[in-house]
Amino acid sequence: MPLRTVTSRLFPMTAAVLVSLSLAACGSGMSLTQSKARGYEISEDAVAQIRVGQSAALVTAVLGSPQVTNSFATETAWYYLGEKVQQTAFGMELSKERTLLVVYFDKKNKVVDTERLGVKDGKSFSIESRRTPSYGQDRTFLESIISSI
Repeated sequence: MPLRTVTSRLFPMTAAVLVSLSLAACGSGMSLTQSKARGYEISEDAVAQIRVGQSAALVTAVLGSPQVTNSFATETAWYYLGEKVQQTAFGMELSKERTLLVVYFDKKNKVVDTERLGVKDGKSFSIESRRTPSYGQDRTFLESIISSI
């Protein structure tokens, strides 16, 4: 068989293999954004299992241990926070959904109430950008070296 005939038959097959491999690489997680979950996955089924009068041990068995606990005079609150984030390839993160589940207990460690909060239930506030003045002078590194000489 002449070399030219073998080459002409292998070229279309080689091209087809290369095209299929490059297309397969496009769908293998090389996208510019990824969806991630942080904290607790708070499902509706788990929340439906928590009822008034249940013990703290049962709540721990269903939801796991809380991220934060807060004790008031006669009540205790357990906080479970779950967040879904979309992260870009450049490291920027955008919060898509945030859910806070609060379980309130009385002094006998029995469930009194549950509350589910989202981003729309929160209040946004602006952070003060003014600086507190300090005594002395603001100097750069070079200015402080020159002044010490």
